[in-house]
Amino acid sequence: SYTTDTKSREENKKTIESLYRLSVDIKKIRRLKEWVLLQDVAYVKETAGILQEMGADETAVANILERCPEAILHTPSEINSQKALWQLVCQNEKQLIKLIEQFPESFFTTKYHENQKANILFFQELGLKNNIITRFLTSAPNIFYNPVEKNKNVIETLQRNYLSLGGSGANMKIWILKLLSQNPFILLNTSTSIQENLEFLQKNDFTDHEVLQLLSKLKGFIFQLTPTTMQKSMLFSKNVFKCSDQELKQLVLKCPALLYYSVPVLEERLEGLLKEGISIEQIRETPMVLELTTQIIQYRIKKLSALGYDIKSGTLESLNGTRKDFEASYGKIQSKKERPIFNPVAPINIED
Repeated sequence: SYTTDTKSREENKKTIESLYRLSVDIKKIRRLKEWVLLQDVAYVKETAGILQEMGADETAVANILERCPEAILHTPSEINSQKALWQLVCQNEKQLIKLIEQFPESFFTTKYHENQKANILFFQELGLKNNIITRFLTSAPNIFYNPVEKNKNVIETLQRNYLSLGGSGANMKIWILKLLSQNPFILLNTSTSIQENLEFLQKNDFTDHEVLQLLSKLKGFIFQLTPTTMQKSMLFSKNVFKCSDQELKQLVLKCPALLYYSVPVLEERLEGLLKEGISIEQIRETPMVLELTTQIIQYRIKKLSALGYDIKSGTLESLNGTRKDFEASYGKIQSKKERPIFNPVAPINIED
């Protein structure tokens, strides 16, 4: 635990000199994390030495220490333990140093060392590939801070539910690994909240097969919701589209975003579409457009309008999908427009 009381303390001159020799931008550290410079003990040379041994050049070392100055407050043995830990999933030191350069804060969080180690071994046993585990370490480091029992508990809850919803034992491992690699933050939920969300869907007449379908389509993000928020979003959609419970269920299966997005987000997107002259009926036909932000919708409508395509009278399918999908349908409309009306290589009919 480091003190953050900056008023009564002075900067550690030895720390400043050591950082200066390494060409570290001390002004940057003062601006962002001055408290690091006030600590009595710092391991500047030692930290730089370990990074250099791994292959970091002078610029890389300076960048790492500027971005994560608290690295110098860890003892060399803590850093070496963390290095050994990350080497369990890194191919070599070259890959490791590259990751440290990109994500220094994740690497220098040594506080939960034992939990990190136990979780890495658990993920390996589960069958997650090392490259996926390194991605988790850098982009979702807090899932490693949980005690391993908590993560095991969540995985067991998912496995149990997958089987009870009719998923096959043969596919379960693939399903779990895919869900985890798409959304590792599932592990930050409790087993109880997972259970409650699944029960909410079943109470709303989604069949077991449909619940499984939603889990896969939403990439596990459904567990970051609550029954209350899902209820509000569904009620909002039901009122907007003036549909029965059964029709609403079909709309949600077609577009799980109706379940996932909060009412204010759905309201804003709906408003944006209506302002463009699109009708509620059109949106009901193609609800997936609600997955897109208002800015994306406006940009796509503008591009299509420039080709003379009237979105108000046509289908919204051409607005849909990822950027790649949109570019493909835009390309088709463009080539149709540019195609000559007559076929210049067709034989001429003499009687004409």
